[in-house]
This record gives sequence, structure tokens and C-alpha cells, in this order.
Amino acid sequence: MSIEIRDLAYAPPNSAAGLHLPELTLADGEALAVIGPSGSGKTTFLNLLSGLLRPDSGTVRANGTPVEGMSRRAAQTFRARSVGYIFQDFGLLEYLNARDNILHPFRIVPGRRVTQEARSRVEALAETLGIANRLTHRPAQLSHGEKQRVAICRAVVTDPALLLADEPTGNLDPETAERIMDHLFAERARLGATLVMVTHDHGLLGRFDHVIDFREMWGARA
Repeated sequence: MSIEIRDLAYAPPNSAAGLHLPELTLADGEALAVIGPSGSGKTTFLNLLSGLLRPDSGTVRANGTPVEGMSRRAAQTFRARSVGYIFQDFGLLEYLNARDNILHPFRIVPGRRVTQEARSRVEALAETLGIANRLTHRPAQLSHGEKQRVAICRAVVTDPALLLADEPTGNLDPETAERIMDHLFAERARLGATLVMVTHDHGLLGRFDHVIDFREMWGARA
């Protein structure tokens, strides 16, 4: 999925500071790392890309379609069909076990259903990420690292064109984090997906096509 941004501006309500990104272009399949201190708008940026937030001004285009102009329903459909989002707080449903959390996107997207192929895909992903023996457990029974891996499986299970990852390795030990990154980049290559990832780990930056430092993008409102 290609991404084009022009004069993007957003400030949270009652805030004296805001995000301003003059220009950004990502081609299909490219990978962007977003770095910067806490509070510099990194998660806000992911939410603007996904249509969860609307900018105060400027444009966000995904494959030429203006995300900022989508209705709420259209934005929901866009996320469900085209975006895999790995949330920093996992975003798992506490009443579902790990398997059903991963399968959840198939149950909320019109025209999709839980097939045997989908179930096999879940099993393969869980095996790859080392949580095959945890699929029957609910989130309260999982460690932070296990929850993160469930969230990653859920994000990629529907083969999205755009992967958004908010600190996907933040709760993982170095060895597991390396394996997660290998898997994310393998998925990106297989799908031809565009990847935008927030990270504080500068040791990962060599994997990306582009790096943007939001220290320079957040400041007083104009």
C-alpha cells in the first residue's frame, strides 16, 4: 500500500502542542521506523494513518484514497480489510482465548468467515511465534510477551496491505524480539505490505527503508 502525506497537522484537545508532518511518501512494500521521545506523537501518527483519528488539516492518502475524508464506517472497513494494527496495549478481548482473539478479524469483516484455512493459518502463526501451546488460554493467563505475540498474529492473519506496529518488541526479551522482527519482515515481504513501526530500539533501524524522528515533528501549535 502506498502512503502519501501532505501538511499533516493534529493537536489533541486542550493541548498547546501538536504534530506537524509536512511531507511523507512510502511506496508499496516499504518499511518506515518512527522514533522519538514519549509524547512526541508517534502513536498519534499511527492512529491518523489508520483513520482512528482525523487530522486538523492536511491529507493522508492510502493507495490514492484520502483516509482523512472517510466516514466512520468507511474508516472501519478500511482498517478491517487493509490494515493490521499491533497495539502497544495489545487490544486483546479478555473474554476470548488466544485462538479466538487471533481469529476475531474474520468475524467482524463483511464477506469473511472462519474457514479451515483461516484456522490452519492461526496454528501456523502461533507455532512460528512460539505460542502454539497457549492458544486455549485467555489474556489474563498470558504473560506480557505472550499477549504481544497474540496481537502480532491477529494483525497479520488477514494478510493486510498495511502493517502498523506500536512498539511490537517492547515487552519481549532480545532473542524473542529478534525472532518477532524476522517474522514481521518475512510477512511484509510475502504480502508486499507496507510497514510503519514505532520503536525505541535504535538497534532495529538498519532493517528499515526510512526512519523519521518525531522529535522534530512535535511542538507548539502554529
